[in-house]
Amino acid sequence: MRYIIAVLGIVGIGVSFLALAAHYAAPVQQIDVLRSGSNWNSAYVNQSPYAEVHGVPVAVFGIAGYALLVVLALLRRKMLTAYSDGIGLAYALYLTNIEAHILRVWCVYCVSSLMLIVLITFLAFGELIFAPTSLANR
Repeated sequence: MRYIIAVLGIVGIGVSFLALAAHYAAPVQQIDVLRSGSNWNSAYVNQSPYAEVHGVPVAVFGIAGYALLVVLALLRRKMLTAYSDGIGLAYALYLTNIEAHILRVWCVYCVSSLMLIVLITFLAFGELIFAPTSLANR
């Protein structure tokens, strides 16, 4: 199970790098979602004011978070993996709420990252709950 979490984490790092590239891509014009016909614009989302926290792109936090999950999973730190993943899921849901209700535009990379973090959450908590282990490995 830990290898599956690690592989999904590596995929998450890749997705976060793509989001970071969209953040630093050529600036996009403000769009009118009702007239554009599409609610998908990754560059617009990644260049919005919500795409940075104190000047640091959110994608950098994604890269660091997924890297942490990979390391914790490979070190068999089940409890820390589950806790860290829970924090990542909460932040991903917060960002998804911003996309849905404030920006009203979806980012392919963000939705992909959300799906990955949900899968990792199920796997991490499933392993924590159902896998027999000693207290030393938690």
